[in-house]
Amino acid sequence: MRKLKCILIIWFVAANTAYAQFTYGTTGLLNMPTADMQRDKTFMFGGGFLEKHTTPARWTYDTFNYYINITIFPWLEVAYDCTLHKAMEVDPAYGSGFWVPSTYGKFVNQDRNFAVRLRLWKEGWWKLWTPQIVLGANDALNNSWTDGSKIEMSSARMNGFYSRYYLAATKHLPIKNMGELGIHLAYVYNKRKDYPLNGPAIGTNFRFTLLGNQPLTKAINHLNLMAEYDSRTINLGAEYAFWKDYINAVIEFNRCRYFSGGLVFKVHLK
Repeated sequence: MRKLKCILIIWFVAANTAYAQFTYGTTGLLNMPTADMQRDKTFMFGGGFLEKHTTPARWTYDTFNYYINITIFPWLEVAYDCTLHKAMEVDPAYGSGFWVPSTYGKFVNQDRNFAVRLRLWKEGWWKLWTPQIVLGANDALNNSWTDGSKIEMSSARMNGFYSRYYLAATKHLPIKNMGELGIHLAYVYNKRKDYPLNGPAIGTNFRFTLLGNQPLTKAINHLNLMAEYDSRTINLGAEYAFWKDYINAVIEFNRCRYFSGGLVFKVHLK
């Protein structure tokens, strides 16, 4: 009975934790999408520092982002993410003469993108071993399908720098007296030539749920370790939850060496 109780405690914790992907402003690992979903009516906001290797090729410099996100229903998540643009004498997207010379080197604009995630299948619906499945997109209304060339839509210039479409599957496995292992598979697609994301992605995370009330044990239980291949690069990182899961710090080492980091704040409206 005690063994069964321990397993159920770990499974309960595993089923009620989700991971914030500050690089895209959605739920996920570091850069790759997953099928994890937040609690119903969870409002997230945050942002951070993005080293240039973490961003699409349009950014040849380090930048920052910020976003808002809400899980409207248990099966639907939407987000709005902004990534800052710096004025440059020769802009990598628009060429020379686009920015006013007095603004060179300053952050003067931002790229905006909307994201949507739809849960198609809940983990364990049919059998305990069945994974959760999510269909999602970033910059879904923009023009990834036109190789990233600029188009006009509703009088707004749409660039689709963050465009991607994906199908993701996630399975959580409780590890007795240790924690929860997440296994994530996805197929990611876009048609951009400057930042192609076309192919499978695979990732894993491990969140500790050690038993005991010792201060060190409690501190370790707030840690979530992550590793991924996002269809382009291999990345390592970690998430640490402060004050339950209301404040989360996330760090990433893109290509296992380039540092980015951010903060994610959560408010559970229900």
